[in-house]
Amino acid sequence: MAKVFVAGVGMIPFAKPGSSQSYDAMGAAAGALALKDAGLGYEAVQQAYAGYVYGDSTCGQKALYRLGMTGIPVVNVNNNCSTGSTALFLARQAVRSGAADCVLALGFEQMKPGALGSVYADRPSPFEDFDAVCDDIVGMPDVPLALRYFGGAGLSHMQKYGTRLDTFARIRAKASRHAKNNPLALFRQEVSVDDVMQAPAIWPGVMTRLMACPPTCGAAAALLVSEAFAARHGLRRDVEIAAQAMTTDYPSTFAARDMMQLVGADMSRAAADQAYEQAGIGARDVDVVELHDCFAHNELITYEALGLCPEGGAEAFVVDGDNTYGGRVVTNPSGGLLSKGHPLGATGLAQCYELTHQLRGTAEARQVDGARVALQHNLGLGGACVVTLYRQA
Repeated sequence: MAKVFVAGVGMIPFAKPGSSQSYDAMGAAAGALALKDAGLGYEAVQQAYAGYVYGDSTCGQKALYRLGMTGIPVVNVNNNCSTGSTALFLARQAVRSGAADCVLALGFEQMKPGALGSVYADRPSPFEDFDAVCDDIVGMPDVPLALRYFGGAGLSHMQKYGTRLDTFARIRAKASRHAKNNPLALFRQEVSVDDVMQAPAIWPGVMTRLMACPPTCGAAAALLVSEAFAARHGLRRDVEIAAQAMTTDYPSTFAARDMMQLVGADMSRAAADQAYEQAGIGARDVDVVELHDCFAHNELITYEALGLCPEGGAEAFVVDGDNTYGGRVVTNPSGGLLSKGHPLGATGLAQCYELTHQLRGTAEARQVDGARVALQHNLGLGGACVVTLYRQA
């Protein structure tokens, strides 16, 4: 199996729905930036994987044809919120297996305002089984799907471990402090814990509006190459994808009757364990993390799933400042989904963009001192989780 390196990354500023370019223009712009970062033309790309959730078939071709029409395989990917990382997972597989030496992973999303919802009402929803369990545990069928799921997961942690509401507010405030240094983030204004607590309650006692990420438009891309290809073309080999794992749901998703499991805690734990084993390291070796904070509640749950802190220890991890600069591991230096934004298909590749710059030492004001090992966690309900470990080569 070939070593796989990140030769180039690209990302455009994330924007509110209605204020962005069309998906194809955004995707092409991000792809062009990744190629420019690598110092290659599109003609060098041998395969491409294009991720998006809301769009017709072959949107990937529409975006990539702006870069060139070279006849290469273009595979369109949809795995809910883990779509971008799924594209990255497939691109790495192609390079690692020797099927290709230079592969572009692209993610983009042109979203509408408001809560996420189903597009097709005339057929069974992939969330039917999830909704049934959620209805039994949480109820509140009139509340938007994602809010019920992740708010319910946060409530489960509160009931099990005594976690306080202001702990989630601390996570959101931390995200804003990080995002103020990220010119590509959607929300760059710093907010305090009090600001988060005093925001309108969208689930009294469980969640305020600032604890949820906004719908966002944007695009990001990564160019992956083999070691031999990089050597032939004089490309950088300073960031290696050391390990990667993708998991889907286990029986415990439904059988545990726990909202934390319903939103993927076991998927995340299994993917992280597999990635650590592949790389021959543990959570203690990780310096910087970009994780799936679609809600502040999911960030807290994910700390434990990734092994960054003991089970039940997430509140202390937050209160002690171990999730930020000066603490044990910097989480979401980009501002995460909460502040940077969450264009579904682009999110995983935006995480790759951030961590690549962290390991290169080019993250400017966001730079984590001495970062050598980075972890990326991207979760999609329904479900799929991708954990990627990067190493400074």
